[in-house]
Amino acid sequence: MKKAIILLGCPESPSQTPLALYASNKLTGMGYQVTVASTPSAKKLLDVSDPEEHYVKNKTDIESCLDGLEEGDYDLLIGFVAKDAAVSYFVTFYHILNTKSLALVFHRDQEKLDDFENSVRESTQATIASARAYHNPTPLRVRLDRTLDKLIGSGPKQDKPDMDEQGDS
Repeated sequence: MKKAIILLGCPESPSQTPLALYASNKLTGMGYQVTVASTPSAKKLLDVSDPEEHYVKNKTDIESCLDGLEEGDYDLLIGFVAKDAAVSYFVTFYHILNTKSLALVFHRDQEKLDDFENSVRESTQATIASARAYHNPTPLRVRLDRTLDKLIGSGPKQDKPDMDEQGDS
């Protein structure tokens, strides 16, 4: 079975947790065994949001996950990137795993969004899906759907984000 890992950092953005559950459900439907590596606070939100583990069955602490991580452990990396620390985690996991990778870059501030996107682009060759998003997960969900379908079907490459959906602030 193919394995995917989803990285979740600080859950400051209200759209991160529902989007993580959505991504896990979508990947499971695509035949992936999904693990979510997260900060303790992001894990607590997942535990409350999915108490019977319908969507996320495998959870681990992002720090302890790094200790034993090796190339080949996962077939797909998806990172939620909304802070500088999330960029660092994504880049670190990307270089260790050396696998198909998708950075979901989001923020309410366009300048920070551009900065995070540029940081990922300069440090990796991962596919990037980005959107102005904070309360409303829809713009990023649309990009996730489009980009994930392309990534799974065609291998890793850099996609230009679509700019036709409006974000929120």
